[in-house]
Amino acid sequence: MSINWKGVMPAVTTKFTNEDTLDLHMFEVNIKSQLEAGVHGIVLGGTLGEASTLSDDEKRTLTKTTAQLVNNQVPVLMNIAEQTTKGAIEAAQKAEEDGANGLMMLPPMRYKSGDRETVEYFKAVANNTSLPIMVYNNPVDYKIEVTLDMFEELLKCDNIEAVKESTRDTTNITRIKNRFGDRLKIMTGVDTIALESLLMGADGWIAGLVCAFPRETVAIYELQKAGRIQEALEIYRWFLPLLELDINPKLVQNIKLAEVATGIGTENVRAPRLPLIGEERKHVLNVIETGLKKRPTLPNYKALATH
Repeated sequence: MSINWKGVMPAVTTKFTNEDTLDLHMFEVNIKSQLEAGVHGIVLGGTLGEASTLSDDEKRTLTKTTAQLVNNQVPVLMNIAEQTTKGAIEAAQKAEEDGANGLMMLPPMRYKSGDRETVEYFKAVANNTSLPIMVYNNPVDYKIEVTLDMFEELLKCDNIEAVKESTRDTTNITRIKNRFGDRLKIMTGVDTIALESLLMGADGWIAGLVCAFPRETVAIYELQKAGRIQEALEIYRWFLPLLELDINPKLVQNIKLAEVATGIGTENVRAPRLPLIGEERKHVLNVIETGLKKRPTLPNYKALATH
């Protein structure tokens, strides 16, 4: 399946049972809600998916399960976040074997690679898989920036097709468009500047709070795409306090609490993460509760979708 880099693609959370095993039942409930809302892809094993705590076998189970559930309705992407080039190539090949349609790829983990090393790392994986790749550019959290000059080199690999743009600098979208036109698709990766990024020309949104609020997230995308900016803006303004739960070190716990509130998740996280307690928990629950009380009535946004 070739990937149409557009629309809303949730970076889904990984569901765990009370015994700390994969909760595939609740995972299925959430994936079905995402598909029902009209998302355009599913991203597994990102930060929100608690990737660093998952075993190889668990990642493979998630990929196979999702591919089965989704049944080619939308592309399934697996995140590659590895410490070695060899490990990244192996992870990409396993994802391909298990039914993933594409990859989201972070620069090397732990070691802060230089520009040349980072480029070689991405190219080595691209040359060892036939899957399309989206480079995850998040220098704020991962301390390595993939610059436009580096993309110039990376785009020599035909299957490097998109960037998850998380630099927090919306002017970067215009720079990418001016330099690469449509050759490098742009998926915005920061919830709190998502609408701004889409209006500046981003093709889609790798989203976080979509895990708990799939319909509202897709509605914002479809409305702005149809030119109904004011309606998109009203939903987005309601959504912002919730979206801010995503740009926080405890984003996983925050979003899982929101999933509980909307009935499509549990708050089980895997240690060293622990569920929120005290004032922190009270604050997050208050944000969620306030959002739910004022939850907007959505127009028939699905009728706007152009495929």
